[in-house]
Amino acid sequence: MTEGTTSAAAEGADTLTRLEQEGEIAADYLEGLLDIADLDGDIDMDVEADRASVSIVSDTGTRDLQKLVGRDGEVLEALQELTRLAVHRETGDRSRLMLDIAGYRAKKREELSELGAKAAAEVKSTGEPVKLKPMTPFERKVVHDAVKTAGLRSESEGEEPQRFVVVLPA
Repeated sequence: MTEGTTSAAAEGADTLTRLEQEGEIAADYLEGLLDIADLDGDIDMDVEADRASVSIVSDTGTRDLQKLVGRDGEVLEALQELTRLAVHRETGDRSRLMLDIAGYRAKKREELSELGAKAAAEVKSTGEPVKLKPMTPFERKVVHDAVKTAGLRSESEGEEPQRFVVVLPA
């Protein structure tokens, strides 16, 4: 290897290290938040699909953590943005970190994957496009992935916050 070049493996390791660093910064920020809010929770960190993933889980049940999820995940979305800002402040880089609290996103991902698969099945049987209700960017991404897995394509239409997925025939 010549000076000034890096191998793909080294770049992959650098990315992993950067994502792990994002997770560490996010975990520290969230631990401080839990302390201030006087809530019990453990922080789990991982790297999934080329982004840091941080989860707050609780052994004592999820009732207290539901306050951090809010109605339809609104508080969770806000906390994710604040956590991304905390990471950005420390690293200078924009973060795509995903935050889950009390398994809310994991459960939502399951429901949305099922919704995408059902919409794809309907489009396959009728040959007509199917428009879904407005969704957050996270929700749309999960549906797009499910539609792609089903062998069809989809597009997002509309303006935030009324942006929605349209599942299209093959």
